[in-house]
Amino acid sequence: MNVVIKKGQKLPNIRIKRIGINGEGVANYKGKILFVANALKNEIVDVKVEDTQKTFAYASIIKFKKQSKDRVKPLCPVYETCGGCQLMHMDYPAQLAFKKDLLKQALEKFKPQGYENYQLLDTIGMDNPWNYRNKAQFQLQKFGQKAVAGLYEEGSHRLVEIRDCLVQESHTQEVINSVVDILNKYKAPILNEKNKIAGFRTIMTRYAFATGELQLVFITSSAAFANKDIIIEEIRTKHPEIVSIMQNIQPSKSSEIFGDKTIHLWGKEAIEEHINEVVFDLSARAFFQLNPLQTSILYQEGIKALDLQKDEKVVDAYCGVGTIGLSFASKVAEVRGMDVIPSAIEDAKKNAQRMNLTNTKYELGKAEVLLPKWLKEGFRPTSIIVDPPRVGLDNALKKAILAHPPKKLVYISCNPSTLARDLVELAKAFKVEYLRSVDMFPHTARCEVVVKLTRLENAAI
Repeated sequence: MNVVIKKGQKLPNIRIKRIGINGEGVANYKGKILFVANALKNEIVDVKVEDTQKTFAYASIIKFKKQSKDRVKPLCPVYETCGGCQLMHMDYPAQLAFKKDLLKQALEKFKPQGYENYQLLDTIGMDNPWNYRNKAQFQLQKFGQKAVAGLYEEGSHRLVEIRDCLVQESHTQEVINSVVDILNKYKAPILNEKNKIAGFRTIMTRYAFATGELQLVFITSSAAFANKDIIIEEIRTKHPEIVSIMQNIQPSKSSEIFGDKTIHLWGKEAIEEHINEVVFDLSARAFFQLNPLQTSILYQEGIKALDLQKDEKVVDAYCGVGTIGLSFASKVAEVRGMDVIPSAIEDAKKNAQRMNLTNTKYELGKAEVLLPKWLKEGFRPTSIIVDPPRVGLDNALKKAILAHPPKKLVYISCNPSTLARDLVELAKAFKVEYLRSVDMFPHTARCEVVVKLTRLENAAI
C-alpha cells in the first residue's frame, strides 16, 4: 500500500541516513524518500512536509531530537535564504568527507564496470576555505526606489541582497557594493521585465589573485547606458584596481547571464592571471575556474594523472583559455584544444603566443565535432584530458574516444553523477586507476574530481 504524505504534514523522529547530491539530508519514511533541508547524517529530527511528489517529498526541520557532532553555526546571516552555499552548517572536515562520499554514491547508482574496486582518494581541501571565489555575478533588482544586488533565493525569483559574501574574494564584493551605490546615485534604470523597463540586469566582477587586476562587466538588456562617462569616471576614481570595464548586451529573457555582444568601455579588454607559472589573459566571457588557489592544485593533479612523456600528443577538450594544456605544453610534442566560446579560443591562442609555444593548436568548435574530424585526418592523440560542463561528455565525443582510445585519459568532472554515468561506457576501454576529489567550492555541495584512466590491453585502437 502506498503511503500518502501531504503538504504541511508533520513527521516525528526522522533519522537522516546520508547527505544527498545537493547537500540536503536524505531519509526514508515508510518507503518514501524524504529530502530534508539543512539536515546532517545521523541526526534525528521532527519535520514539516513542504512539497510532495510521487516517490519523494521535501521537508524542513521543526525540531532537533539529536544533532550531529559535525553541525556548526553558519557564519553567514543570509545562509538559509541565499542558496549560494549548501554546507555552511557542516564543519569543514566533514564537508571534505562528504565530497568523497558523493563519488561513492554516484558510482553505486550507475555501477560502471569494476566500480567496487575503484580507488577513492581523500578530498584535497583548503587551509582557509573562505573568500576564495574570484568572480561574482550578482543580479540587480529594484526594491522601491533603490537598486540592490544579490542572488535569487533557490527555486524563486526573489532576490536576496548580499553586501558581504563570505566566499567571495573581498575586492569583488567591495566593487559590486560601490557600483550599486553609484548606479543608485545616478538613478540608472534597472531591468524590470514585468513593467517592460530596459536597463541594467547583472554586475560581474572578476579578480586576478596573482596580479591584483579587476574587471568589471555591466550586463544590460540593451546598449543604452545613460550617464556612462560620468559613472565610469567615478568608478575608476574609487577603484584603481579596476583595469577593465566592459558592457555585455543580453536582451533575451532566458536564464543565460551573457548575450552575444560585448562592448569595450574602458581600459584593457582582459585581465592577467597566473596559474602554475602560466600567464593567462581573461576576457569578459572566458571560462576560468572560480577558485584560483585550488585550480593550481586541480591542474597539478590532472597533470600528475596524465604522467606525460616528451613525445606525447595531447588533446585538451573543453580547453577554455588554455588553462590546463598550456601548463604542460612545453613538456610534450603537441597540444590541441577546442572550445565553443570564440573569445576563449582567441585568448588561448594569445596565451600560447605569449609563452612562445609553437606546438599548440586551438580551434573553435565542439569537442564532439572536432575530435572525430582530427581523428579522420589521421591525428592520433596519446593522451586526452577532458573537463566538460555539468552535463558530462557528449555521446559523440565518447564514441570517438572509444573508437580510438588513447593510452591515457584524464577526466576532470564537476558533477559526480554524470561522471559515473560516463564511466559506464569508458570503463569498457579503460581501467579506472583512481578518483581524487579537490574541494574547489567550500561550503557548497559541488564536487570537482580528477579521474585517471589507462587503456585496456584489449581495447580497440
